[in-house]
Amino acid sequence: MMTFSGLACSRRIARLAESDSPRRDAEILLGHVTGRARTWILAFGETTLSADEAARLEALLVRRQRGEPIAHLVGQREFWSLPLFVSPATLIPRPDTECLVEQALARLPTAPCRILDLGTGTGAIALALASERPDCEVTAVDVMPDAVALALRNAEHLGIANVTISQSDWFSALDGQRFATIVSNPPYIDAADPHLAEGDVRFEPLTALVARRPGAGRSGAYHPRGTAVSAARRLECCWSMAGLRARRFARCSAKRAIWTSRPVATMATMSV
Repeated sequence: MMTFSGLACSRRIARLAESDSPRRDAEILLGHVTGRARTWILAFGETTLSADEAARLEALLVRRQRGEPIAHLVGQREFWSLPLFVSPATLIPRPDTECLVEQALARLPTAPCRILDLGTGTGAIALALASERPDCEVTAVDVMPDAVALALRNAEHLGIANVTISQSDWFSALDGQRFATIVSNPPYIDAADPHLAEGDVRFEPLTALVARRPGAGRSGAYHPRGTAVSAARRLECCWSMAGLRARRFARCSAKRAIWTSRPVATMATMSV
């Protein structure tokens, strides 16, 4: 029979050599199979797995050896301290995306306002903002029905009520609504980028990773200029931006003359 500590020294972990943290991966999967916290597993290493637990763990280790993301194997990933359900239909929330939440929170007006999250996926960004600002009304959209269903499930599971999640091809279903802040973590990777053949992204949807060129004819296609123009026209006043793509959006705004000269009391924000 296999014990918790025996697993840590077994050849099963050696099979996860391509992982950056094979032992931690095994401990997470062990916790998922047994329903135990990782701290409990570390403290009670001589606990024996049942035959069923050992078989389930072996199956998960085989899948992890093939490169499947841990988040897909356990069905969850934490983001902004919120436990989120995940699936192969959306991107797995990344810790570095939390900086977008931080930037948006820093720029939100103190008064209640309306926030839009474009391409919400799991709902991670929208739900994080809604949890931090229960006085605000958050709208989250995604073009993929499976993503919308997943985000709705996460909102219900977390009991976050101040968020509305719906299917929309970017702004198409928003009927002229305006927002104080628009946030998005859109597709931006070049289709020829070799990193698309490595790591977790091999198991994530290309539509959420790869930026499509204008005129490509794909529903939900993202390109900076079109999105910048559409977003700026839906802000309640003028706009500023934060993020790695800020300069690119700024060039778009200058070319398309979308900056408003109207007096404003607060600065509306488009974070990308």
